[in-house]
Amino acid sequence: MTEPDALSNPSDPATYWSRTNVAEAMPGVLTPLGWSVWGPVCEHACRRAFAATGALPRNEIGPPDRAEDRAYSIFYGRIALNVDFFFRMGESMPGTSGEAVVRNLLDFVPPNLTTQRSRRRYPVVAVQMPATFVAIPRRARRIRRQTESWYANEITSVSGLDLPGAQRAFSRARDVLMANTAPQSIAVMCGFQPVYEQLQKLATTTFGNDESGATALMRGYGSHAEAAMIEDLWACSRDRMHLDTFLQRHGYHGPEEGSIQAHVWRESPDPVIKLIESYRALPEDREPTQLQRGQATERAELERRLIAGLPRHRRPGARAVLALAHTYLPLRGVGKVSYLQPLDIARASARRIGQHLVQRNQIDEIDDVFYLTAEEITSTPPQEARTLVDQRKERRQHYLALDIPNYWQGNLDPEPLPQALTPSTAARDVRLQATPASPGVVEGIVRVVTDPSDVDIDLGDILVAHSTDPSWASLMYLASALVVDIGGIISHAAVVAREIGIPCVMGTGDGTRALRTGDRCRVDGSTGTVELLVPAPN
Repeated sequence: MTEPDALSNPSDPATYWSRTNVAEAMPGVLTPLGWSVWGPVCEHACRRAFAATGALPRNEIGPPDRAEDRAYSIFYGRIALNVDFFFRMGESMPGTSGEAVVRNLLDFVPPNLTTQRSRRRYPVVAVQMPATFVAIPRRARRIRRQTESWYANEITSVSGLDLPGAQRAFSRARDVLMANTAPQSIAVMCGFQPVYEQLQKLATTTFGNDESGATALMRGYGSHAEAAMIEDLWACSRDRMHLDTFLQRHGYHGPEEGSIQAHVWRESPDPVIKLIESYRALPEDREPTQLQRGQATERAELERRLIAGLPRHRRPGARAVLALAHTYLPLRGVGKVSYLQPLDIARASARRIGQHLVQRNQIDEIDDVFYLTAEEITSTPPQEARTLVDQRKERRQHYLALDIPNYWQGNLDPEPLPQALTPSTAARDVRLQATPASPGVVEGIVRVVTDPSDVDIDLGDILVAHSTDPSWASLMYLASALVVDIGGIISHAAVVAREIGIPCVMGTGDGTRALRTGDRCRVDGSTGTVELLVPAPN
């Protein structure tokens, strides 16, 4: 008997869904274990965040019974967020709007969303939002310290746990992931988002509609977690840090690190070794801290120009916004570490559970454990575990051969599209117009990357990807520009590109299909254009 499909839910016919941003955090096609972990975590975190602002009533924090009413759902194995829900939350908050919230998160606003401004929650927001806002920085850094200490102690012991111990470790990691992801969502919704909106308005006052002014003001803070990773790679390449030390600090990173079944660097360090050799070839003037100081100096000069261009009576308010930006914008990277580490403990303990289930002849391979659910691996696995694994593998394999749009309006499920295996062979007059996410203009050779663990990128290549995660920062440092199919101005890739000072264009939709490795292109991160100059030889 075939079980119900746990990796594809129904949709209300009128609801808009989007994969933007969530595809970056949880890439590709999830496994049953991945969705049974991430589904409840995402729903809890999102609802907690909006309840913390006051926009969502406390009695709506729990997940709705119907999957189509939730803030997050899954379609053909891909997680997606409910655009209508985020729009409704924005319409309930003073100082912003549903359109602003959706545009900043997803970089587009579906055409048929109707303004539904409601002031009913304004008094609650007026009380709760300021207290939540003030508490964000201290809370985020406290969670980061506690989680790093817990992770360092826990990760070394997982490999020796018996089955009950591994099950307890998995459950504990899932609890920590749940507890840490809510503050990260609160930091984005209540801290990063409103500060960015105010910074954008401030930049528009001085620089007009030139979005490069706002994006340039968002870089040069140097305190993102990925900056430390790049500095440590540089130290390894100069023989000032041992590989083992690097892996102790950053081993939870790796290709598709938001997927629980991924093999991260602590398990498979070969990509790190290749990166170290690439960094070894970089000239000394590419030393990361020097570049960060240069970025900070440029941003400080831009801030001085901005203040000087304002009337005197507006300058105190502008200085306050800039001070808030210094505090709140770097928190986006801080929070990511706090959920990647418990996810890695869950990954390690799941594989340990898989080892025990193989020894007990209940599954065939260790990684078959990822085709069971969190509930199934933390209790007695079902007697028909092998059959379930086979059915779920077959279904997921089918989904891996499909693609779905970045956003759509439901009726039932979005119609799957065959995934293009090769770039188009049609006439190649390529000019992409998307979101300007980090200013600057670069011409260079395109490198289309689908697997960051197996790529040889030359210094100065233009990196073109469908989506990225924090581990990509190490590759971005070797690139001259970044072009990404999915995401917007506050996506992880955009944040890192600004910090390392390379032009970035987000949300091209099909850049990885329109462009080929070997093409020569011009990327303008100030206007959001990508133009093919010389096609790659056939």
